[in-house]
Amino acid sequence: MRRAIVRRVFTPEERAEVRERVFALAREDERVSGGAITGSGALDAEDAWSDIDTSFGVVDGVDPLEVLEDWTRALDAELDFVHWWDLHHGGTIYRVYLLPSSLELDIAVTPASEFAQRGPRFKLVFGEAGELREQPEPNLDEAIGLGWLAALVARFAIERGKPWQALFFVSLLREQALGLACIRHGLPPEYARGTDQLTPEVTGRYEATLPRSLDLPELRRALAAGTSAFVSEVGEAKPELAKRLALVLQDITALA
Repeated sequence: MRRAIVRRVFTPEERAEVRERVFALAREDERVSGGAITGSGALDAEDAWSDIDTSFGVVDGVDPLEVLEDWTRALDAELDFVHWWDLHHGGTIYRVYLLPSSLELDIAVTPASEFAQRGPRFKLVFGEAGELREQPEPNLDEAIGLGWLAALVARFAIERGKPWQALFFVSLLREQALGLACIRHGLPPEYARGTDQLTPEVTGRYEATLPRSLDLPELRRALAAGTSAFVSEVGEAKPELAKRLALVLQDITALA
């Protein structure tokens, strides 16, 4: 029988205890070749709201999913998870857990031959890991492509009288433009991680891209502002492409 969910917010002490429990479990498991703290904890930059990010190498020949399933059963009996789900990236499985106290716990498992540092947010705690691997440069064309696609779909959704769909794509357009700004300033673009480090001079224009209602004229206004900001940001990276995009998007999105 499930215990009643305790409605409270986790403390740094609880976070530390849960992380230590995970690493104790990993150290006892002969199938594990090494373990690391990742995320803000690897940089000693946690604040009161930080989650737990961990990563483990699994000896070659052992199914990482099998390890995750065993750990999940053991930890769930102690921590009473509310929910968990998996994200796959290459050979790595990220399992994301929600605890009753709203604490998020991430456990990544990777075959030992691929277990290596891929950036500064990695601190080996025990065992072995491969040498630092260079991360690929952010894909500018993908960000640009998703941006103009979002602008088109937003306009068509407005004309079809689908305000909620339009709102989604106006927001996506803004995210891609801000992602391009983050790339330009050497900040992480994923999930808006670097956005709050951009200067007000960069982010100020994006306030106009926030729709104030679901009224279609207001969505058109926000779309025009977002498209203008997007084209301007593309122009910082690829001026000629920005000119060509502006010619197309000007008619489609009523770009002023």
